[in-house]
Amino acid sequence: MEFQAGFWNNDCTSFFRFWLTVLLSLHVQFSPVSSCPNECRCDRTFVYCNERSLMSVPLGVQEGYKTLFLHNNQINNAGFPLELHNVASVETVYLYGNQLDEFPLNLPRNVRVLHLQENNIQTISRAALAQLPMLEELHLDDNSISTVGVEEGAFREAVSLKLLFLTKNHLSSIPIGLPADLKELRLDENRIADIDEDAFQNVTTLQRLLLDGNLLEDDAIAPGTFQDLVNLKELSLARNSLTTPPPLLPGASLTKLNLQENQMDTIKVTAFNGLSKLEKLDISSNQLQFLAPGVFDGLRNLRHLNARNNLWCCDCSIKWVIAWLRSLPSVINVRGFTCQSPERVRGMVIRELTLDAIDCPAGTVLHPWPTHSYPSTLPPLPHFPPGPLPPYEDPLKISFHVVNSTCIDVSWESYFTVTAYKVTWVKMGQSLMSDITRERTVPGYQRRLSLSNLEPRSIYRICVYVLDTLNTYRPGEDTICSEAKTKSTSTYSESEQAAQQDNTSTLLLAGVIGGAALVVLVTLLSLFCWHMHKKSRSSSSKWKYNRGRRKDDYCEAGTKKDNSILEMTETSFQIVSLNNEQLLKGDFKIQPIYTPNGGIGLRDCHLSNNSIAYCKSSNVPSVDFCHT
Repeated sequence: MEFQAGFWNNDCTSFFRFWLTVLLSLHVQFSPVSSCPNECRCDRTFVYCNERSLMSVPLGVQEGYKTLFLHNNQINNAGFPLELHNVASVETVYLYGNQLDEFPLNLPRNVRVLHLQENNIQTISRAALAQLPMLEELHLDDNSISTVGVEEGAFREAVSLKLLFLTKNHLSSIPIGLPADLKELRLDENRIADIDEDAFQNVTTLQRLLLDGNLLEDDAIAPGTFQDLVNLKELSLARNSLTTPPPLLPGASLTKLNLQENQMDTIKVTAFNGLSKLEKLDISSNQLQFLAPGVFDGLRNLRHLNARNNLWCCDCSIKWVIAWLRSLPSVINVRGFTCQSPERVRGMVIRELTLDAIDCPAGTVLHPWPTHSYPSTLPPLPHFPPGPLPPYEDPLKISFHVVNSTCIDVSWESYFTVTAYKVTWVKMGQSLMSDITRERTVPGYQRRLSLSNLEPRSIYRICVYVLDTLNTYRPGEDTICSEAKTKSTSTYSESEQAAQQDNTSTLLLAGVIGGAALVVLVTLLSLFCWHMHKKSRSSSSKWKYNRGRRKDDYCEAGTKKDNSILEMTETSFQIVSLNNEQLLKGDFKIQPIYTPNGGIGLRDCHLSNNSIAYCKSSNVPSVDFCHT
């Protein structure tokens, strides 16, 4: 027994040690942290220290936390403790809206996403970025960073950096020494006035470059500046001072080129040569009046061309554009070719002009347009009656058919061919903000859509948007909205409902009249019965106390007013005289007087006080008597 007890104790100790180890490991795995900074709130892997008027990063951020929210405080550069750099688990830090004037030191060493926008950062050192070898996404928008404030090669120290956002700063040139693996660079809304030829020499992986809203002119961009960006897919140069597109663009990869809101008045015929993969071209809001014939010939994959807000002159030189537009397949969405001069065709859409509408001087040699053919799938242009052509702005017409209480058919017409439409619908009313806007995208050839699962007797705002090749749109452009109301859940028509209401009113009136008549009749009958009852009681001079005549052995009776005669009128009793003496108060017990053969067997019983009572005959089994 002693051996077994010792063995059991050893075994239990090992057992409990084993499970204690397991529980501790699970606790470490699923509850990685056990404390939270006093100034913050922690939830799983998130530490919320934002909007607490903090002057520095709180102490106590431990391993296990991955996201650190420190935005909208008053943290300055001296507010980063050294211990924060050693927290290896933190991957995302939000520090926007603070009071930083330099790129901070002592950030978590493994941070991957860093938000530093909306501070007052002016300088960036190599040492600060060298501490962040895992940094992939850096947001420095809306700061005060200048070209001289960035140490040369500083960004190259962030060897893993893929996305760099420097929008709304004070840069006058491209920072020198960009990271080799950078894929997206945003430099819009700066003061960049020139770009060196080797500015992007080592950034061959760059895919998206935004230079909108700078001070770039034609001679500010060195020839071949973008030529080495063999992976560049999107180049945006909007809101600059260019008079012509930059030369030697990367044609092997570029799919989107934005040149809107510049000062371009001419585009050379070779400007887009080699851009065989370009899908979207925006030349809107410039000073263009003419286009060289064949300028778009090399754009084999073009799907969207925006030419709005230019000064197109619809004279003889524009005839090639008319023919080119007619030769395009339906998948190409071209918008914005509207005549601004001469006055007789001002406001007309170039696509809808006929070739005979524009006269050319005698002896004019026209370009053999189109220079190449497209497999045209466009339907013939609609025939308009004499008079002004339909107004520009890509008119849409929308109509509704309310099918029932939960379904509305939407149909629309368009004077132009598009890639796709987007239809949105939302329920109107007091709860508009809480209702979710639903939407659906349909191909460009479709002109009808059924909206189902709607609520009865509800007003819906329905909009139709025109989408381009990339399924993008500009709010307010090429959009039409209207409202429709679903039916009620009733299956009757309005005439049937009116008839039903009339019938209901008639029945209700008849019921009221009938009810009143019934009340009057009941009242009269009650008065008649009351009168007859009163008359019968007054005419009865010899009233007998008698409650019912049931055919059983129960009966009630009473004495007359002189208390000398007891009258019982039921078939089982008789009227009996009691010697004309006054009845004395006492208890009486009455027994049946029937004999077994149905006869009556009674005899006089003389009592001791000379009173007489009725007794049963001898053939009655039991003898009972009354006493006074």
